[in-house]
Amino acid sequence: MTTLGRMFNRRAAIVLMAGSMLLAATACSGDDANEAGATMPSPSSTIETVETSDVTTETDATTESTSEPTPTSTATTDPSDSIDEGATITSEASSTTSAATTTTTAGDATTTTLDPTSVPTSLPVDPETSPTSIVPTPGVYDGVCVVEVAAGESLSLIADRYDDETVTVPALRLENGIVGDQIDSGDLLDICVGNSIDDVTGEQRTDADAEQSATRAAVEMQQNRLNELFLALGTPPLLVDGISGPVTRQRLCAARVALGLPVNTLDMAAGSEEEQILMAAPVLPIPFTSVIQDERWILIDRTCQIMFVGEGATRLTFVFPTSTGSEGYETRDQNRARVFRYNPSLANGGWHNSTSYPVADDNPLNGNMYKPLYFDRGQAIHGANNVPTSPQSKGCARLRVAHQEMLIAWLGIGDIDRETQNANRLNVRVNVQGTYVAS
Repeated sequence: MTTLGRMFNRRAAIVLMAGSMLLAATACSGDDANEAGATMPSPSSTIETVETSDVTTETDATTESTSEPTPTSTATTDPSDSIDEGATITSEASSTTSAATTTTTAGDATTTTLDPTSVPTSLPVDPETSPTSIVPTPGVYDGVCVVEVAAGESLSLIADRYDDETVTVPALRLENGIVGDQIDSGDLLDICVGNSIDDVTGEQRTDADAEQSATRAAVEMQQNRLNELFLALGTPPLLVDGISGPVTRQRLCAARVALGLPVNTLDMAAGSEEEQILMAAPVLPIPFTSVIQDERWILIDRTCQIMFVGEGATRLTFVFPTSTGSEGYETRDQNRARVFRYNPSLANGGWHNSTSYPVADDNPLNGNMYKPLYFDRGQAIHGANNVPTSPQSKGCARLRVAHQEMLIAWLGIGDIDRETQNANRLNVRVNVQGTYVAS
């Protein structure tokens, strides 16, 4: 009987035996025994089940599928296996089949045709681990960053809906892999462009420099350790996928700041001294900076595009991803600058609204800022719907809206219902340091 070769990951390699081909050719050419009347296998005919090998997805999950033995000549197709299209096996007397096969018999020859199927490449993200959204789109990783296309909508209409210079038609095309302007009603569109995450699935987006010096297993180990260290600090958890993309590198950079290591956004080499320090750290330390001598403080690091929040030299409270000023609009250096003004903008749902970006000093044109906390003239810490991993603001430090709300609650100013310039009530100081270097 012809032997089925081993089934490798996702695609099956099938060995077609020369002797069986000759037998099949004879059976189909008018052999006397066949012309006398071919018989199908009886219910007692042997049908063996061949188990598939483990299939590894991009998130390192594995699935295994096996068809049930059936006393007929046709096996049920199982969509969990992937097999080369049109592959054919010829054998003698009894028949052998695996998932996704169809078996027919003519005389002494049995022909098994294998149907092509596909294997899922990713697993659903647990909604309990996804970041908090204000108005979430159900069933996605980050609902506030995903919109469902309505009938009659175009990319330009959707881009115009958001008063954010980063949300443009070309940017939406690139973020969502769209060619032209064709979108359909019901499509899910990722509108948080440039944040290095597929906000529909939660997977990190990789770029050309994602060739890793560390092995996949080492990166997964680093991601797990980073999630443990940042767990109680309000930081969204990393997807543990072994890919050292921009989000993982941002988190590695933040760990370097806190651990007193040379600060950069590079991959962390497996087995290196800095990896050993990361793995040995029992908790994430408070970064060493002048502002920690104050009762409440905020440290904005432009190298990492990260924000640390704490209380004196005793407590690290939050670590949030941020996006500072882009080239030409850099967020200025600060050394213990006082937050002197807060605008809750309750009449507009918390949004200090306008149609332009902040100028040197605040005025009514400084819009697109959710409940801003000002620390240097018109530069502020404020909420935004989109927080890329690179500097994209016009001088301010962006936070996710949910993170801005956490910051305001920590300051104890959630009950303020109008603009205030009472720096003593706000009672927090700010340092800004570092230099962003595009990777």
